[in-house]
Amino acid sequence: MQEPSGPLKGLRVLDLTRVLAGPTCTQMLGDLGAEVFKIERPEAGDDTRGFAPPFVPKTKESAYFVGVNRNKKSVTLDIAKPEGQAIIHRMLEHCDILVENFKVGALAKYGLGWEQLKAKHPRLIYCSITGFGQTGPYAPRPGYDALIQAMGGVMSLTGEPNGTPQKVGVPVADLFAGLYGCIGILAAVNHRNATGEGQQIDIGMLDTHVAWLANQGMNYLATGENPPRLGNQHPNIAPYQEYPTKDGYIILAVGNDPTFERFCKANGLEHLLADERFATNPKRVQNRQLVTDTLTPVMKSKTTAEWIEALEALKIGCGPINTLEQVFADPHVQARDMVLELPHASGETVKVIANPVKLSATPPDYRSPPPVLGQHTEEVLGGLLGLPATEIAALRERGIL
Repeated sequence: MQEPSGPLKGLRVLDLTRVLAGPTCTQMLGDLGAEVFKIERPEAGDDTRGFAPPFVPKTKESAYFVGVNRNKKSVTLDIAKPEGQAIIHRMLEHCDILVENFKVGALAKYGLGWEQLKAKHPRLIYCSITGFGQTGPYAPRPGYDALIQAMGGVMSLTGEPNGTPQKVGVPVADLFAGLYGCIGILAAVNHRNATGEGQQIDIGMLDTHVAWLANQGMNYLATGENPPRLGNQHPNIAPYQEYPTKDGYIILAVGNDPTFERFCKANGLEHLLADERFATNPKRVQNRQLVTDTLTPVMKSKTTAEWIEALEALKIGCGPINTLEQVFADPHVQARDMVLELPHASGETVKVIANPVKLSATPPDYRSPPPVLGQHTEEVLGGLLGLPATEIAALRERGIL
């Protein structure tokens, strides 16, 4: 593993997370230069090591695990046993941040809860990511992405008007919780730099989900009415949706009245500008079905590529509806270096999705690929804690490592 060069260089993270929300948070910290010690169960490891197929080609690593665990050192340790807990306490003497996503109260059974650690480690930043947060009637419940999407309202907003509620096709509830956790940690680091004081960060997946309901959440608060499912239409702008073309589909995003005027004048639709039902965005939103029905035959008159060329020349928002194959082949995605190839412990090269944060002075660094299970146990326990090889071997023989 190369030396960190990112803006968080010098920070050390004790990572007690698994699956997706927590590992998303700690991978971001690792990408930005923090040294991350990922604690995994002996023999089993992070649950996502078994979330397969698919596996990364020519390795035994699941694609799921590889996606959110680079820039981490894997240490196998049984924290349910006193010897494992003692090692965690020793590691905390060298760490700035602890991130965990155990059920509420679970780590307290091992003497590793926030209330148990804060007096001994007053500078510790302790981030807890759970389904429902540390307080409230649902706090003891487990949290799962689909469950949070259902309870948090986004499923009621997603899907065709006459269809069934749909979850988003990627686990956004997990991802947002991890990213909000990272934001909270960075704020806490700044506070600690100023005061020397650590603190707990309480991230509930349902909280973060409600927070990103954004304009739809505000639409409800403003009206008291549940927003309907609109398929791919925008609740506050029209036309802003998918349309069929001669050979596929396209997203047309007309964000304001001047843009709609340009669209109409370029496509022989000037008469719509004199029709009050089309004259302003609020009127078009009120008459969205008429707008859709009127523009659909127009959009079917050209291919997707022809529309993109024409609309881009007019500076009108548009884009194809890409498959993932098309996404990763897109010249802009490639120009932005959004796919990395990292050498893996298996001897193979693995492809991963890059960090999207572009920092001019201290960009993310990619020091190491996602580790194989327990890859750094001896390195960390021997190097960081100074445990002799004989003691490490004895711990391994007793099943602690």
